[in-house]
Amino acid sequence: MAGQPDSGITPGGEHGGFRDVLAPGHARRGKPPLHFTDMDDRARQEAAGKLGLPRFRVSQLANHYFSHLSIDPDTFSDFPSASRQEAAERFFPALITPVTSQVADRGMTVKTLWKLFDGSQIESVLMRYPKRVTLCISSQVGCGMGCPFCATGQLGLTRNMSTGEILEQVRAAAVAVRQGRLAGGPGRLSNVVFMGMGEPMGNYRSVLSAVRQISALPPHGFGISARNITVSTVGVVPGIRKLAGEGIPVRLAVSLHAPSDALRDELVPMNRRFDTEQVLDAAHDYYLASKRRVSIEYALMRGINDQAEHARLLAKRLNHYGDDWAHVNPIPLNPIEGSRWTASEPEDERRFLEILHAAGIAATLRDTRGSDIDGACGQLAAKTGQVH
Repeated sequence: MAGQPDSGITPGGEHGGFRDVLAPGHARRGKPPLHFTDMDDRARQEAAGKLGLPRFRVSQLANHYFSHLSIDPDTFSDFPSASRQEAAERFFPALITPVTSQVADRGMTVKTLWKLFDGSQIESVLMRYPKRVTLCISSQVGCGMGCPFCATGQLGLTRNMSTGEILEQVRAAAVAVRQGRLAGGPGRLSNVVFMGMGEPMGNYRSVLSAVRQISALPPHGFGISARNITVSTVGVVPGIRKLAGEGIPVRLAVSLHAPSDALRDELVPMNRRFDTEQVLDAAHDYYLASKRRVSIEYALMRGINDQAEHARLLAKRLNHYGDDWAHVNPIPLNPIEGSRWTASEPEDERRFLEILHAAGIAATLRDTRGSDIDGACGQLAAKTGQVH
């Protein structure tokens, strides 16, 4: 981990073959306050020393944060009372503040709008399923990928989020689940998906640091298995290849959305920089390195990419590699206000799945949680909604 949290525009994103789509207020901002999770052990010990605290206090702080999910100095019973408040302010500055929460799916889905230190807003979505509790988190303020059917993509990129800002979404959700704020009673956060606002590979350093701390066992992390963490990308090939070399068995999800370059150039502007062949080659290499099937995300759009010929070409492209390496998630498009892109007809969805299955491709139609509160895939736009 670096001494300062990653912030600012994606490196190289303002020039070259592909430019990030930048938000009007993207001008470089100040860095978020440095959080405990933004520091390595040495930086933590140095910061403690400046407060006159011995090294072992760092371990106690880690235990409070990762094991007890607490940043409240009143709970630091093993700390000298005179040092509690100062330590909390130094190591656990307020990075995200809830603005509103919206509830859907009979209390099983909660979307939270968060305000960051600079007034920026991001969203996370907490979802309870029969056998797991999943948190969808954001890694950037806005997104620079510019996909025309995605609400987040229309915002443009304001800045990257720090590791601390990312992890605070996880800690807050873990507390909410433990306290029974989701329907179904108290439980444990089991899965984390980087499928909220932003392109995770555009903020690689902070995202990787967050992944390591989500998956490390307490008191070094939250103890959520790396196998239960999913990192998504629209196809930033260098990021996929770098992640393959990390040796962390997270699941990779690739937002493909089209089986040909001609169509994907229109739907996913990043394809003009890294085409479908490069993306699928990198994704298959990730499978070989991780021994984990790659999720192929595919938003079905009426009359655009949902016809039989699209399904057949997708199956052909995936079967080219000759092994059972991918699992396709066709996603009924979640329409965004004013968009010409609309959801597929149910019969086209069924036929798409049937063609994939007949070709031996594992495929499951995605459950679109939270669409009525704009909390489903492609709908996160940090709008202030009503509290329910």
